[in-house]
Amino acid sequence: MQTLFFPGFCGLAIVMVIPAVIWAIRYLPRRKFTAYNIDPQGKPGAFEPLLQKYLRLGEFMIGLATGSIVLLVGSSVLHGKDGHLPWFYASPLLILAGSVVAGLSFMAWLILSYEEAQHGNPHTPKGYTLSETLAFSSLAFFCIGYVWLIVVVTR
Repeated sequence: MQTLFFPGFCGLAIVMVIPAVIWAIRYLPRRKFTAYNIDPQGKPGAFEPLLQKYLRLGEFMIGLATGSIVLLVGSSVLHGKDGHLPWFYASPLLILAGSVVAGLSFMAWLILSYEEAQHGNPHTPKGYTLSETLAFSSLAFFCIGYVWLIVVVTR
């Protein structure tokens, strides 16, 4: 019996749905504002220590996620059939890859939006929501991907 879904369909669906849900939850209360001051309490440069912490956390998660992907895919050469992983690894791997993409996008967006704010351009509700959406999506994908991977590996 042939199925309509391909291996990894559920993982891909999660990677597409979660950011949309996070965006809706975070943007709806903010849309009434015109701009945000990116520096805490309006102190110029006060965001820079926070920026470093956010970037460091993003680097850490991306390192763990990519390391896991490389380790799992690399081990398939030794243990898989003809160098391929079984189909049930596709979804957690796609979700971990989504964590990497969202994390990299978050880091790039955060740097760009902070630079824009330093040049006097307003930090809009959409920009603020995008920062949160990318960050929380990356974190959610990381957690979901790992839990799913643990379940698949230990079954």
